[in-house]
Amino acid sequence: MHIEPGVVDGAKMILSYGTAAAAAGVSLKLIADDLKSHNVLSFAMRSVLAAIGTFICFEVLPHAPVGVSEVHLILGTTLLLILGAGPAALGLAGGLLVQGLFFAPTDLAMYTVNVTTLLFPLFLIHMIARKAIPATKAYVDLRYLDVLKLSVAYQGGIVAWVAFWALYGHGVSAMGGVVSFGAAYMTVVLIEPLADLGALALAKALHRYKDSGLFVNRLHHAS
Repeated sequence: MHIEPGVVDGAKMILSYGTAAAAAGVSLKLIADDLKSHNVLSFAMRSVLAAIGTFICFEVLPHAPVGVSEVHLILGTTLLLILGAGPAALGLAGGLLVQGLFFAPTDLAMYTVNVTTLLFPLFLIHMIARKAIPATKAYVDLRYLDVLKLSVAYQGGIVAWVAFWALYGHGVSAMGGVVSFGAAYMTVVLIEPLADLGALALAKALHRYKDSGLFVNRLHHAS
């Protein structure tokens, strides 16, 4: 998901500044919550890992333009489950910024649009995870249907935001591009739950490092 320059422009960009500011506010709350149960070094390590993972997804892994945006494997659910909501939010925003600054400077004009599109679906699955996953279950014990629900919510949220920005920027004339992008992007749902399960299986195998600070506490411990 990379909404290209021109999809939203001019005075309409003002809305994206507001949504990005709101996303920053929620992210700060998640970061503060994380620091209540993790030390600063742990938070910093997990945030860097999240930023590296985001950068790899956007710049290294294959991606293709479809309709009004690009189709990327983002692994937002993986970042949430393995590293925690606060580091995931900071990593998504940071990884996207690094890519724009050093590899795709033309995308910087759309940073507030794209970071909004990445972060609000993350906030959604964070809320779903808190409500739907029993407090007695560690994340490493999640099953396919558990991660599928989170992945569908995350990818669906991204498609919804891309559709909003495209229709907001160009009206119904963008509908064809929105439909083609949505159809292509939701195929990611076929891949991400498997990646989530693979990451959780690896984390389970690395159980002896559960207190190293590299993982969110909830990964190996029930809350």
